[in-house]
Amino acid sequence: MGAYLDRIDAAPDAEKWPLVRQLMLKERQPFFAELRAERPVLRLPDNMLFVTRHADCTLALQRWHDFGVDLYKPKQGDYFMAQDDTPDHWRDKSVMKAILDFEDIPAIRAFVGQEAARILRDAKGAIDAPQALTRMVPARVVQEFFGFTGSDAGKLIQWSYWNQQDAFHNQPFDKDVISDPEHVVSERKMAGIRLALYLGRVLLTRGVQLALHRNRTDSVTRLLRLKCSGGLKWSLSKVLFNAGGLLIGTIETTSNAVSNALAELLKRPDILAKAVAAAAGDDARDFDGYVFEALRYSPAFPYFFRVCHTPTLLAGGTPHPVTVQPGEIVILCTHSAMFDDAVYADPLSFDPSRSIWQTFTLGYGHHECLGRAIAAEMIPEMVRQVLRLPGVHAEGGLGYEQGVPEHLALRWNA
Repeated sequence: MGAYLDRIDAAPDAEKWPLVRQLMLKERQPFFAELRAERPVLRLPDNMLFVTRHADCTLALQRWHDFGVDLYKPKQGDYFMAQDDTPDHWRDKSVMKAILDFEDIPAIRAFVGQEAARILRDAKGAIDAPQALTRMVPARVVQEFFGFTGSDAGKLIQWSYWNQQDAFHNQPFDKDVISDPEHVVSERKMAGIRLALYLGRVLLTRGVQLALHRNRTDSVTRLLRLKCSGGLKWSLSKVLFNAGGLLIGTIETTSNAVSNALAELLKRPDILAKAVAAAAGDDARDFDGYVFEALRYSPAFPYFFRVCHTPTLLAGGTPHPVTVQPGEIVILCTHSAMFDDAVYADPLSFDPSRSIWQTFTLGYGHHECLGRAIAAEMIPEMVRQVLRLPGVHAEGGLGYEQGVPEHLALRWNA
């Protein structure tokens, strides 16, 4: 048996999952390779399984009847992303996809580039990226395109942070990274109240504007116009809830992805030189693959979690099959899956010709990222603007707090 599995087997039960998490972050590729070869489904204490093969990750993410998002429900209530095969999920997701017009994407990318360039210009040679750039730019997108006009960007960032923190980083198995789980829950509840009060005022204003036939094209106005049309069964609370979801899902996830991609590229001198050359060109498409490939190496979310509903065979056809049982928490390590040589040619080579659609960066299956088309433009454009700075480099690595990137000191020749 391999050295990593020996360490895990020898560890006390309470230390097994924290050890797996650390190995996943610190010794990624050799650890993943050993698990995929010797124990592709690692059973852990507290009814947890850690899944590493591409085939098993995609199986679970595609079969939402058998693997559900039960753990989101206490955090997100009736929001459609906390549901699987329900009328609310199908209707609400369809509505939200409809109001996020693909036609807006070129304008959003141009706006992101302008805002990122402005912030970097004003920074005069030094910036802590998560604190002043990677959250602020998506907050400005929320203000400009989604209808949060006149809002305080700092408050938007806080509301997104606490909701994301509670949903994705404050689960029962996160005790090793969250020092005070109840504080996170309290902050998320308070953020939800403040967001609802703000959106209530926005909806009142938009309602008056609609009555006066003042034309607006932002996402909140589209939602309200659709509700008022009577064309589908949608309450005002649905408008408020889903408008809030636009904010919550945009800022923090974008910041995490941009921070991770920057840190990964800046520590690879040979790749960085090519990425900088591509960033300097006029065609952004020549550049984007560097960001998507960096996120394969350092994803914002290295795993997704589901709860088993139906006894299901994983690692079938291998010497190590495991039948997962109802009630078990399944940690789908998509980070490992993106290096599975059964699916990826030469997986350990940094290949910018791979597209983002060959990865799990924007999710997969029933719960794929709602704003995937926007994110696929916004994330690389922010990185591109940073790499256009003369002599840009990181002073120190990416600093994490409670599971998310909080500090990345960048310097350049102003």
